[in-house]
Amino acid sequence: MSLVRVEHVFKDYRLGEQTVHALHDITWSIDAGVFLAISGPSGSGKTTLLNLIGCIDKPSSGKIYINEEDVSEKSPNELADLRSRSIGFVFQTFNLLPVLSAAENVEYPLLRRAEISSEERKQRVDYFLEIVGLAKFADHRPNQLSGGQRQRVAIARALAIKPAIVLADEPTANLDKATGREILSLMKQINRHLKTTFIFSTHDQKVIDRADRLVQMEDGCITAFGVRNETDKTWNLARVRPVADSENE
Repeated sequence: MSLVRVEHVFKDYRLGEQTVHALHDITWSIDAGVFLAISGPSGSGKTTLLNLIGCIDKPSSGKIYINEEDVSEKSPNELADLRSRSIGFVFQTFNLLPVLSAAENVEYPLLRRAEISSEERKQRVDYFLEIVGLAKFADHRPNQLSGGQRQRVAIARALAIKPAIVLADEPTANLDKATGREILSLMKQINRHLKTTFIFSTHDQKVIDRADRLVQMEDGCITAFGVRNETDKTWNLARVRPVADSENE
């Protein structure tokens, strides 16, 4: 059973008097436990696709299933509840609340979960700050932390809800190369240890080099699917001809 299934998804936006076709007939499934990168140039549709999988946006047409549950027609409140339980987010700009400490930022998404007691919230915060190596910095506010430490807080916050999926949009873009590699190594360790599915939208070759699955996009279409050969670390790519090319023949 697929963790995520996307069926004939289109996404259009209005930009002034024009219609932007951001995604064109995307069909794709994602297995649980993968460390997957969506790559492509700016404007290829990768962030749009990530937002649809994350239930931040809805497709113009087509269906998206999370754990075989159709999320395409859910209400905003239903989608918010789904996100709070199943989907963690890591952004390139960290998106931490500046007035809260690291621990309070990690705890914040748990506050909407009435079934989680204050004691369990504290246990989760302590546990995930320990996992990302920031237990000693729990009381520090974001402006007292380095960029790498802030991203570690963001990862702990994403994990605190115990999600099935963590979606990461260019998570290394605002980090130097060495720190970016450290963050990727941490995410890979979490992927292997907790079996959490990670899906990245990225330009960064470092992210692609650590992934075990790859989706390449261009002009709103998927152009290739890739599986890494663990023996020699090369990619086995299956090319997909964009619909627009076949229509022009």
